[in-house]
Amino acid sequence: MMNEPALNGMAHTEQDRSEPLLRAGNSNCGGCGMSNLMQMLRRAAAERELKLVIPACCAAVTGGSFPESAFSIPTIMSTFASAASVANGDASVAQLNGEETRVICLAGDGGTYDIGMGTLSAAAERNEDILYICYDNEIYGNTGGQRSSATPAGAATTSTLHGKQETKKDILGIMAAHRIPYAASISLAHIDDTLRKLQFALDARGFRFLHVLSPCPTGWKSEPAMGIELVRLAVRSGLFPVFEVFDGERYVLNVEPEFSGEALMMYLSLQRRFRNTGVTEESLRPSIERYWNYLRLMSGRIVPARRNV
Repeated sequence: MMNEPALNGMAHTEQDRSEPLLRAGNSNCGGCGMSNLMQMLRRAAAERELKLVIPACCAAVTGGSFPESAFSIPTIMSTFASAASVANGDASVAQLNGEETRVICLAGDGGTYDIGMGTLSAAAERNEDILYICYDNEIYGNTGGQRSSATPAGAATTSTLHGKQETKKDILGIMAAHRIPYAASISLAHIDDTLRKLQFALDARGFRFLHVLSPCPTGWKSEPAMGIELVRLAVRSGLFPVFEVFDGERYVLNVEPEFSGEALMMYLSLQRRFRNTGVTEESLRPSIERYWNYLRLMSGRIVPARRNV
């Protein structure tokens, strides 16, 4: 089993936030990618004033029952479809009051790709001053592990027992089409890149969108200790590209993958959701190559970017 130290072994420093955003004793499953994300967000945010909006998702359950809360900052729980609208209201009030508060919308893929897409698109089109973070565990993790439009082809869920037939929705492409100031994908296995993007997105103005591949041991049928390694394998194989889009036009590739067949095979074999569904390294390779050809075209980088694995 992988023994992956938190934040890649980084020590707590005086620059970190004095209190964790997600307190110990919360109800998240062991190995939850969203828990790792919250610890990285704590370091990136430092002592910035923050407010959090969470729709129906695993993070909403994490908060616990009134009057206790696992979150150390003011947090609003919204309905599945309205998170971006609620965050918009929160951000508008902060602006009217002359506050420097950064409003963060933390949502899963169900509330982003599917049920919340309408309000997400509306807030992005208006360029509202919101940082929207989608922790994508590729299922409806809070309601039994059903497929979402973020579920990759070939993955078994409680509603696609023999594997999903459709491909995963290109959420960053959709957000880039809104011409928002900043959109980026985040690999939890690449700490420096993650912290840089979180800090940039916290300080920027207008609508910002971050897409985080978030391991879910329960839904992925994987070992909790292997979560960060699974993200690393996804990046190494080219399955999860790590890049940024500025103003919907300028694409920047951040990590050059190895396009390793071995890494892709390991990624699939370490998750029982891909077992007996027919998905293989050979079946995924053409779509990976097509998407990377598209990214290279959009970025203007015909030769490979620097490799950082």
